[in-house]
Formats: sequence, structure tokens, C-alpha cells
Amino acid sequence: MGYYLKKENVSFVILEKTGDAGDSWRKRYHSLVLFTPRRYSSLPGLQMGGSSNELPAKDEMADYLIDYVKHFDLPVMLNTNVIKLNKQPDGSFLLETNSGKMIAKQVIIATGAFQKPYIPNAIKKGANTFQLHSSEYHSPGEVPGSKILVVGGGNSGAQIAVELAKDKSVTIAVGHSMKFLPLTILGRSVFYWLDKLGLLFAGKDTGKGSWFQKQKDPIFGKELKELIKIKKVDVKPKVLHINDTEVLFEDQTRRKFDSIIWSTGFVPSYDWINIKGVISNEGKPIHKRGITEVKGLYFIGLPWQYQRGSALICGVGLDAEYLLSAILSIRSQKSGCLC
Repeated sequence: MGYYLKKENVSFVILEKTGDAGDSWRKRYHSLVLFTPRRYSSLPGLQMGGSSNELPAKDEMADYLIDYVKHFDLPVMLNTNVIKLNKQPDGSFLLETNSGKMIAKQVIIATGAFQKPYIPNAIKKGANTFQLHSSEYHSPGEVPGSKILVVGGGNSGAQIAVELAKDKSVTIAVGHSMKFLPLTILGRSVFYWLDKLGLLFAGKDTGKGSWFQKQKDPIFGKELKELIKIKKVDVKPKVLHINDTEVLFEDQTRRKFDSIIWSTGFVPSYDWINIKGVISNEGKPIHKRGITEVKGLYFIGLPWQYQRGSALICGVGLDAEYLLSAILSIRSQKSGCLC
């Protein structure tokens, strides 16, 4: 978003609660590798260095974001956390931050799809064993014991299970059948083919986009599938209850584990937005292609904000470009945008 605002000479600032651009990537687990090749892991205007068909590691992604900020000289205020967002009588926005109060004519909420780690409270309440959410996991060395349960069959859970299975006995619990996609087909990234087939950036109001939106997210890569096949990783159904170190599964079987990794995703966290009509009763943003009914307030980076790539690095630029026209239409000389 900052790239497009800078091109139009809009006065803006980007607020980042961590100590550097890309820190949210750098703090993820050490072995994390993106499943999108560099060609599809770049933002508008600056291609990531290295072979365009290879997969970047998480630290490379963090370094790229730092380079991106420097390359386009984007104004970023680090270590700045927004505590409360209010709408003022004159139509402007008041932001309360740990660094003081700020006023902006327009606000873009770019907090992304992964906000508050989710662990089912009813399930974990009776547990008396080591537990960690996937967002807190860094390496196998910090997971005690030899019998490990990974709960959740998404890409993070799959990658963590594969890594732990090298030295530990791993069970993965999933509430639905896992669908695997190869990272490459005929020597090209699966994302290349999704792009060529018109699926990756198809709007959700199109036929292709509507169909694609109904599909379950696949696990990219076949490593976990192979480990399951050779019985190196065991698969169990949904976790129903945990009592001390014993886990009850949906098939009514019970097992004991030394550690549990919760790869159960994230839930939205918008309690800090104190503006009516912006967040639904389900806690999700109310918007149309990122534009809310509150004048001057926008979202970017939401899952399926308009297309599959909306919450991916490869597609967020398309949404940013779309929002630009709305932002410019109520642009003011006094206050620009605050991302």
C-alpha cells in the first residue's frame, strides 16, 4: 500500500509494532520455507533476488521487506502499537498508540490474516503436558519428550510434523481429510499453473473465483504424505478432550503424549477498533473489496478480500492498487493516509 501511496505523493506513515519490517516473519519457526517461489513472493515494483523459481526461507522474506522499505524510502514508525482506533465528530480518526495519539484523515488496517493464536479452551483445560501454539514453535529442541502430538492439518502443522518426525514419534490429529498438492507440476510451481488457469487472482464474484473459494486449502508438498505412508507419522481424527497427559480422539481411542503442538490457526482480533459498523458479530471486518461503510477506513491483506492471493504476498498488491482510487477520491492536503 505504501508503494502506491508514495507514487501518488500522498502524505502517509506506516505503523509497525515490532522493531523492524519483516519481524513477524523472522520470529516464525527456524525451518520455515514459503511454498510460493520468489516470483510469487514479491511485492509491486521490486522483485526478490535469487532464482525466481526457488522457494525463499522466512529470514530471506524478512530481509526482503527491510530492503523494500529502504528501496522506496517508505515512512515507517517502528515499535508503535495501535491500542485504540476511534472516529471523531469531524470525520477524522484518532489513534491511541504506545507512542502517543495520532490523527489521520484516512486509515488502512493492514494487520493481516494471522492475528490471535487459537487454541480450543474446552480441550486444553484439563491438559497437564507441555503445550505450544505453532506461532510460538521455533525448533524441535524446545519440544520435550519423544511422543509428540501435532493438532491441525494445515501447512504449518504439516511442516512442523515433518520436522519433528526426524527424531521423535509424531502423531498428527486432523478434523478432516488432508488434501496434498505437489509444489511443482511439469517442472513449474503449482502457483504458476494456478496463475495460468486464471484461478490465483480470480475475483470471488467470478465463476472461477467462486469455485476456488469453496475448495479446502491444500497442503503444499508431499513430504508429510510420504511419512504417513511409511508409518513414520501416525494420523488420528479430531481431538475431543485432554485429561492430564491423555488425549481422547473422535474415534474414542486414547493416547498419552509428552508434548502437544497446536497448529489450529488464528482468529481475528479487532477489539481495538472502537467504531460501529466495522466489525461483525462474528468478529470479522465488514467491507467490500477492503472498503468499509465508514468513510476513509479500509482493510488490506484479508483472506479472500477479493481473490485467493489477497492474503498472499503475490496478490496483495492488486488489492492495494484497487484501494488507491478510493483513497485518492477523499484525499486531503492536511491529512493523508495512515496504514
